[in-house]
Formats: sequence, C-alpha cells, structure tokens
Amino acid sequence: MSQILVSYFSRTGNTKKVAEAIYTALDGAKVIKPLSEAGPLEPYGLLLIGFPVHSHSVPFPVEIFLKKIPPGKPVALFCTHGALPGHRLAREALEYASILAGRGRLLGTFRCRGKLSLQALDVLGRSPEHKEWAEMSASAASHPDAHDLAEAGAFAGDMKARSASSKS
Repeated sequence: MSQILVSYFSRTGNTKKVAEAIYTALDGAKVIKPLSEAGPLEPYGLLLIGFPVHSHSVPFPVEIFLKKIPPGKPVALFCTHGALPGHRLAREALEYASILAGRGRLLGTFRCRGKLSLQALDVLGRSPEHKEWAEMSASAASHPDAHDLAEAGAFAGDMKARSASSKS
C-alpha cells in the first residue's frame, strides 16, 4: 500500500490528539500533517481526515479541503465534538462531511467527544437557544480520554484493512 495521510484541522487540540492516536496506530508508510500543510492528495493511497464540529457543522477550511479529494480516493473521516455520544449534531456534521468528500470513496467515519474551550462554553451558556448545548458540552471536559484514543487507533487499523481489501 502506498503512503497514508492523516490530516486534521484543530483549534483546541482535541482533533490533533485523535489524529496523533490514529497515526501512531498505523504501521507502514504514513505521514501526519495539519490540513493547511497537506499539499497534493494524489500521492496518497489512503486519506484519514479529521475536524472538530463547529456550530453543529464542518469548519469552512475543512469544507474546502474535502471538496478537493480526488475521485475514487479512499478516505475515512473523524471528528471531535462536545455533544453527548450518539447525539444527532455530531452525526449530522459527519454526514455533511461525507457529502463534501463525495468524489472520494468513503470507507468509514469515527467520532468522539472533545472538550470545548472555556470561552466557547461561556458564550454558549449565555445564549438561551444554546443553553442545552452548553450543558451537554460541559460534560465533555475529560475528552478525548484514553478510551477514545484507543478506539481511534482501532478505527485506523480498520480503515487501513478496508482500503487494502477494496483494492484486491
């Protein structure tokens, strides 16, 4: 298999931490870079792309990046979020990211909780329409934790195996 790219967009460090766990779990030729440094995507045999859920969606720089995925390129997406596990907001953000990456061949997705900045929690907490979200997000303060990172590593192995089996 050709080289694997693990690329991410991160503001608070949560997504970077998950990207590093994914990178560490992969064996063979691999590289890890922030999205802004990823460069051309054609040389890579598999793309693992991560982002935080911002305003219930995909951050704009990630939208632009996902639209540049070459046709048929194997891709797996991962995200971090403040929502409760299984909550629709994180699921919907990954579904939207999957649509944006539609030219590629989506192998799978992974999501885990991540702590929000105190500034974001403060702003959300003062807004009546975001009060529930702020309360939900506050419980993500200990994430991503060791269990989340272990699951991210297992996800990486699964995506590499799926990519290899789809080529044979």
